[in-house]
Amino acid sequence: MNKCVLLGRLTKNPEIRYTQTNNVMIANFTLAVNRNYAKEGEERQTDFIKIVAYSKVAEFVNKYVGKGLQICIGGRIQTRTYEDNNGKKQYVTEVIAEEVNFADSPKKADKNILWTNNNSENGEESTIEDDDLPF
Repeated sequence: MNKCVLLGRLTKNPEIRYTQTNNVMIANFTLAVNRNYAKEGEERQTDFIKIVAYSKVAEFVNKYVGKGLQICIGGRIQTRTYEDNNGKKQYVTEVIAEEVNFADSPKKADKNILWTNNNSENGEESTIEDDDLPF
């Protein structure tokens, strides 16, 4: 079974792109996940995990998720390889998001930073009102 659950904060706004063949939305972002422990005398370490969301999950991420927001991701770990421009084989491990849930309350979130629509028609970020949020 390949299932993982991660709780963390986005390091920056998701990058949105579309597949060439059937125009499916893809959202790529990095989740900063704190480790549960720290060595004595050291700060707690953080892992930066690459996340990929497709289709409806990507649309949700694009519309409601932004830099600094704490979210919970449910998904699966995927590994893949590709050849870079120099012909060297590259290995990638990422989480394919199957569900995304809010872990911050809207009252704790800075709405000017977090609740933005990354695809506004005029190219500028526009604030989403509380009535637009799905909770």
